[in-house]
Amino acid sequence: MVRTALRAILGTEPDIEVVGEAATGAQAVPLVRELRPDIVLMDVRMPQIDGIRATECILAGTDNPPRIIVLTTFENDSYVYDALRAGASGFLLKRAHADELVQAVRLVARTDTLLFPTAIRALAHTHTDRQGSHAEAERLRERLSEREVEVLHLMAQGLSNTEIAQRMAVGAATVKTHVAGVLAKLGVRDRTQAVIAAYECGFVSPG
Repeated sequence: MVRTALRAILGTEPDIEVVGEAATGAQAVPLVRELRPDIVLMDVRMPQIDGIRATECILAGTDNPPRIIVLTTFENDSYVYDALRAGASGFLLKRAHADELVQAVRLVARTDTLLFPTAIRALAHTHTDRQGSHAEAERLRERLSEREVEVLHLMAQGLSNTEIAQRMAVGAATVKTHVAGVLAKLGVRDRTQAVIAAYECGFVSPG
């Protein structure tokens, strides 16, 4: 029923095409490799292979992998944070309204900002199982330029490229270059992973 509802909602949007669906994580992994979607909506709790393991398999074993949004019943779910750590780009509650679902897909496709940054920050505050040391935070800081440090802090607040440009009084193209530099130096594929990495080492405090 959930998959039918998701397909019905997304299928009415002129800029979104639903190319496939799977009932389990085991089915999802080979299907993603076959269909090559841009976005995957992934339930975190599934039989055979859960959404966390399926996310890891898709991102590790697929050339130019899709961006993954995990679906959950409970906002403060440790499975969700584990999925974000595994490489998911964001999460969405199953009770979200139709317009929130559509907006989330478009937002993650653009990768211009975090999906629900306040909720991600709360998850990090609750589920980070280790407190990064000062030395770890400093090592991360040393890898980034002064401008990239500023950009990472603003990314963690959930600001878009346009908002960061306004805050820093620079052009949007300059911000995009700084964001790309942050991702490359941290070895991550999107903004969510950069912010999670910053939380994990204590560079940014989720509290």
